[in-house]
Amino acid sequence: MLNKGLRDEEKIRIDNVLKTLRTLVYVPYPLNNLEKENIENQLKEIGLNLEILSSQTNEDLIVLLMQLHFDWEHLEQFGDILIEFSKEENYNFTDKALAIYQYIQQESKVFSFGINTKISSLKNK
Repeated sequence: MLNKGLRDEEKIRIDNVLKTLRTLVYVPYPLNNLEKENIENQLKEIGLNLEILSSQTNEDLIVLLMQLHFDWEHLEQFGDILIEFSKEENYNFTDKALAIYQYIQQESKVFSFGINTKISSLKNK
């Protein structure tokens, strides 16, 4: 368990990586090799890469994200990034994003209309 100071530093670090990933994923498509490399480098900052994302089961990915100290907000942001990344690239992470959203809705003990809308939207595709 991390003490409060380390927890805060870890939260800030993850926030910064996710913000950078969001800006990289929301660029006009298709992504060039440099942009893909930048995404890989950002994922490495939080202990991930595209190969891990592709090879992990949904449940294993969630366990890994929790071990990496992701909180509910981080999980939701990461799910959003996976959805956006899946739109134009040769990766389909929508099932992983759906699993993350469902996990948040179940485990956070707080009902979120926003997450519920995302779940419904993904199920209707």
